[in-house]
Amino acid sequence: MTLPDLPTPAQEQRLHPWSWLFELQQHLQQFLLPLVALLFFGSRRQDHEWLFHLITLAVLAAMAASALLHYLTYRYRIGDDALTIRSGILERTRREIPFARIHNVVVHQNLLHRLFGVAELRLESAAGDKPEAQMRVLRLAQALELERLIRHRGGDTVPGGQEPQDGASPLLTLPLPELVRLGLISNRALVVAAAALGALWQMFPRDMAEDFVRDQGRQVFGYASQLQLGASTWIGTGLVLLLLALLLMWLASIALAIVQYHGFHLGEAERRLTVERGLLTRLRSSVAHRRIQAWTLREGVLHRLFRRRQLRVDIAAGGGREQEGRALKELAPLATPDDCDRLLQHLLPDVQWPPSQWQAVSMRGWWRLCLPALPVVAAATALGWHKFGAWGLLPLLWLPWSAFKAHRQVSRMGYSIDPQRVAMRGGWWNRWWRVAELDKLQALRLDRSPLDRHFGTATLTLDTAGAFGAPPLRLRFLEEARARELMAQLGREMARRRLRW
Repeated sequence: MTLPDLPTPAQEQRLHPWSWLFELQQHLQQFLLPLVALLFFGSRRQDHEWLFHLITLAVLAAMAASALLHYLTYRYRIGDDALTIRSGILERTRREIPFARIHNVVVHQNLLHRLFGVAELRLESAAGDKPEAQMRVLRLAQALELERLIRHRGGDTVPGGQEPQDGASPLLTLPLPELVRLGLISNRALVVAAAALGALWQMFPRDMAEDFVRDQGRQVFGYASQLQLGASTWIGTGLVLLLLALLLMWLASIALAIVQYHGFHLGEAERRLTVERGLLTRLRSSVAHRRIQAWTLREGVLHRLFRRRQLRVDIAAGGGREQEGRALKELAPLATPDDCDRLLQHLLPDVQWPPSQWQAVSMRGWWRLCLPALPVVAAATALGWHKFGAWGLLPLLWLPWSAFKAHRQVSRMGYSIDPQRVAMRGGWWNRWWRVAELDKLQALRLDRSPLDRHFGTATLTLDTAGAFGAPPLRLRFLEEARARELMAQLGREMARRRLRW
């Protein structure tokens, strides 16, 4: 496809003529629940019903006017090294966004975007919770060309000063069998169902929801009591219903994984990574190698059952929780351990991975990880004893499991430091590995709680520009002398290195 020439630096451009429609769509999504509630509860009152409809029409007209004014007042200009954006009527705003400060570029297309041949372009830097620019919307060809321009002029050059070439070489794809495994492992349908039930519970009055559940329960139990079923039949029916519910959840999770990750493609164009994915809503997100602050490998119980792992990255870019799904976070939503290791070895060629040896932490006071569970178990046991007598002591069975899990977690903690990077690992039931390059470190913190002072241990926390992923870059249960030694060693490395981000 031949991309159109971008405007010269002297030209100011508008967004796509239909951009006001997509701005209105965004407003409607934000105020959908209040509008539905206004129409629903207003229509139930016969008196002054016209007033509720008039208020709803006035709100819709105000939204449409706001979207249209946004289109009429929004201008952008592409300079040699920066993007200039002007907007506003009463309060005029002008923003200068240097290409070199843009850390993440997202091209977003939902079904409506694809129908009109347009896309939403989102530019992120390392500052704030909101993107530096959210251009809703541009022609798809313009959005892709602007993304290419940022890649060329944003300082993502290869060794020798050569300009990066277009066309990303593939690093990872997810065929249909991998998407099925991803759906089974993630079980996203359970989260969606819980969120939907919570939203419905909040939408309707509490008394109405409780009466509905109570009435339906009485009808079900009344019908079941008439059948006069035996205990074995009840147990068998319950197990069948449970298995059926799990099967439906798994099928829905597989469907969600296919919709979200269909056509997943991780590519690399010189020093920039690009991810494309999505069946209905197509998402293209790219980030420069130097913007990646930390790397995280995750492996849950189901991951180990299927012999798979997940590779995520933390980037120095804002965006807030509402944009979490659009930012480039997952380099490998699902891959074999060998493929994850190969990706890290390829993308961090100067870093030894996996480490040849892990340094263990102190096992003194490992039971400290059990302490958060004690008040919860005590409260549950007291309440259970009051309500059910001896059966209420069952929550105490959690204590030996909690102690066993805490011991396993501390015994698996470890770290490895070489001239290029610091790596740490942890978890037992759900395992994780974190890697950060020494050039990305910008602060160190040594903490000692009262229990740390009692056991002679300390916690060393490492801070990078934008590594907000979980778990944090933190080394716990270190011997105090070793923690101070590591802090001094890393401090010297930070002092002589130039921060890269």
